[in-house]
Amino acid sequence: MDNHNLFAALRSAFPANLDATAVETVGGAHAGLRYSWRDLDRASAMMANLLDSLKLPTGSRIAVQVEKSVEALVLYLATLRAGHVFLPLNTAYQAGEIEYFIGNAEPAVVVCSKANFGWVSKIAFKAGTRHVYTLDEDRSGTLLDRAAHHSDAHTPAIRRADDLAVIIYTSGTTGRSKGAMLSHGNMLSNAQVLQKYWGWQPDDVLIHALPIFHVHGLFVAIHGALINGSPLLWLNRFDPRAVVELFPRATVFMGVPTLYVRMLAEPGLTKQQVAQMRLFVSGSAPLLIETFDEWKVRTGHTILERYGMSETVMITSNPYAADARFAGQSERRGGTVGFVLPGIELRVVDEANQPLPAGEIGGIQVRGPNVFKGYWRMPEKTAEEFTAEGFFKTGDVGRVDDRGYVSIVGRSKDLIISGGYNVYPAEIEGYINEMAGVAESAVVGVPHPDFGEVGVAVLTTKPGAVVKPDEVVAALKARLANFKIPKRCFVVDELPRNTMGKVQKNLLRDQYKGLFS
Repeated sequence: MDNHNLFAALRSAFPANLDATAVETVGGAHAGLRYSWRDLDRASAMMANLLDSLKLPTGSRIAVQVEKSVEALVLYLATLRAGHVFLPLNTAYQAGEIEYFIGNAEPAVVVCSKANFGWVSKIAFKAGTRHVYTLDEDRSGTLLDRAAHHSDAHTPAIRRADDLAVIIYTSGTTGRSKGAMLSHGNMLSNAQVLQKYWGWQPDDVLIHALPIFHVHGLFVAIHGALINGSPLLWLNRFDPRAVVELFPRATVFMGVPTLYVRMLAEPGLTKQQVAQMRLFVSGSAPLLIETFDEWKVRTGHTILERYGMSETVMITSNPYAADARFAGQSERRGGTVGFVLPGIELRVVDEANQPLPAGEIGGIQVRGPNVFKGYWRMPEKTAEEFTAEGFFKTGDVGRVDDRGYVSIVGRSKDLIISGGYNVYPAEIEGYINEMAGVAESAVVGVPHPDFGEVGVAVLTTKPGAVVKPDEVVAALKARLANFKIPKRCFVVDELPRNTMGKVQKNLLRDQYKGLFS
């Protein structure tokens, strides 16, 4: 039987020289540590053998809420290697959230930081979890203590492509979080497509400055480097100056838009400093066209923006090189997320589920080997989210132009229906963001006694700029239909964001929901 275990595929891509550096830590108290490919292999074997020794049922969940470290990466590899299911949890989650995740997923093993062991272990043991270990970013904890007693040789568990590898809980901005079930095949197919589409080279080096409890940092970045046998320069947390200083030693960087904004504030960011870099990728939140343009001017590099989600890993990407499927086009277009990745189908549909022509705005649906198996223990919700033809309803609203470029207009839940008319916040935000002095904006719908729902604009300003709300509304009236104009505008110090840089519109909706009641 062929082994479709994702770990086996990643391990087979390790370079011939296992003593070469695989990961080098940068910044913090443990900077300058070097882990060879052999170290990753041996350490993941010891942890996998520890998991084997627990005699867990096949496909047990291993829930992990720890700070970023190379050892946490090794634990992920070990979980795959042992044939279990990895369950990464955001380090910002508090007791109520952890209680829900552990109760819902029923993990056999929980790994947490030492500081949280008291309350996490209480929740875990109450829910029936038998094994709770600790792991800290300073390379200490009971997990490493126990693993040290096990062999550093391990044969990867046999897994089919369809077997479950990871459960990623969605951010839960619309009710309880859902556990998206990703298989070994889902993630391997996506990693292989991106390796080719993004032109990974034998001498590539990746700067890894993202969290590893999320699709972007854990799957897109780490799988990308490992499936290519490329070393990582590893930062436990993002530091703009440290990253800029690393550019001469690297070729690939992946970040969320806020990381690019913070690096643009560094005087050391010059064309000379990035001369060795090959590729800058942005995702997880929309990239402002201003950031896209300013990065191009400052560095001479064009950021590659792409689109994916927890349920699908990556779906689309601006081209790295000419794409033969789209008349050899190679332009990375700001404000778009590029072309559908090879092997994936994407369609834009109306409310009756009928495909729309190029340029029309509608719901985005996708089908392909990257699309998840469904939501953990939510068969009804899973059935709701798939069409009869097997397309997954992403919940995103967008369009595909006649050149094949996909643009995301917003989330269907962000759609404002005002007086019977559909209002897309992203369209209005685009106009506001172009106004002098505006740094960024968010438009949300709130209840209104006459119109059912109306838009409210919330914006931040550039340093030293003064923007008057009534002038913003007046400027919009000159450019947009009246039903699209926000009824109120507010200037704030900052917009609420989650850990991946996405604006939390649900919090803004809650804050302003009583304006017109």
